[in-house]
Amino acid sequence: MLDHITLHVRDMERSIAFYRQALAPLGYIAKAHHEPTIGFGVDDGTLHSDFYVSPMDDLSPMDDAKASPITHIAFLASDRESVQAFYQAALAAGGQDNGAPGPRPYHPGYYSAFVLDPDGNNIEAVVDWSGWFEDRRER
Repeated sequence: MLDHITLHVRDMERSIAFYRQALAPLGYIAKAHHEPTIGFGVDDGTLHSDFYVSPMDDLSPMDDAKASPITHIAFLASDRESVQAFYQAALAAGGQDNGAPGPRPYHPGYYSAFVLDPDGNNIEAVVDWSGWFEDRRER
């Protein structure tokens, strides 16, 4: 189980603006402020965050000539409409399309959308597909 994940980015202001807008449809807000790192999480009245954005380490700067390490993060969405809203918000925030909302061939019931963030990380919103496992246990 994961408690939290940290994504290292080149431009904190640009990334914070992107994630504020892109994750709002999923119920995420900026919560924990461990300057310069910012934590995002669901608006549940606590300071607990499960997704952090932090600047890249100054000891190993990455310039435009080097590719940043690409990370894939999937955020849980409550329904298909939330996946669609995430996709639209992320594009409006400057993200790039990497897979429009729709069913995926991974298994029945998997519905998601993919967007590349300002650093090229692959960010996904996915509908809870745990019911797929329940269907398999009953057989």
